[in-house]
Amino acid sequence: MVEPKQERAVKTRDDILRAAALAFDELGYRGASMREIMRRAGVTLGAVYFHFENKEALARAVIRAQPEVMVPRVHSQGLQRLVDLSLVWAHQLNVNPLLRAGVRLAVEQRSHGIEDDTSFYEWEKIFQGWLEVAREQGELAAGVEPEVVAQFVVGAMTGTQQHAHLTGTTAALPQRIVRMWQLLLPGIARAKAAAAIDLDPGRGR
Repeated sequence: MVEPKQERAVKTRDDILRAAALAFDELGYRGASMREIMRRAGVTLGAVYFHFENKEALARAVIRAQPEVMVPRVHSQGLQRLVDLSLVWAHQLNVNPLLRAGVRLAVEQRSHGIEDDTSFYEWEKIFQGWLEVAREQGELAAGVEPEVVAQFVVGAMTGTQQHAHLTGTTAALPQRIVRMWQLLLPGIARAKAAAAIDLDPGRGR
């Protein structure tokens, strides 16, 4: 069993991480100070530095938390799981500051002197794994390479999110992701498998 002291430490770290996400989401990396994060978390500055060496370490933790927000919410298989992950991602970007801050930081990180491609590679590995399952299930068209498709989908989702953010149309992101799949599925899936995919944007909720 986890000791009460350990449980408190885990809760404190989670509180700090979520406070940091809120601050990064609202104020950006440069605008979010460690004292502001401390205030939002309701802890001491010492507690913040105990769990995170500096603001960059906090930003990296927020960036890397993206799959933890997403993956447990999805239970489908094969290509449908890929579609569902992208729809949950699109919905959560509108309602979950931890995910929204992670995506923002991942995209803007180089302008803040951070270079951490971990989250992009993690998404590629997750998507590639389920594309390989889809191939084993006979869903993919002949010659389709899971690794190549995974890289393309992560890039397409990132670009779609950036465009929605810059144009103030984030609320329409689920519909944009549906259109992405409507264009992509005929090229990567067998006709029967593509026709069976549920593209209802409401699945993201």
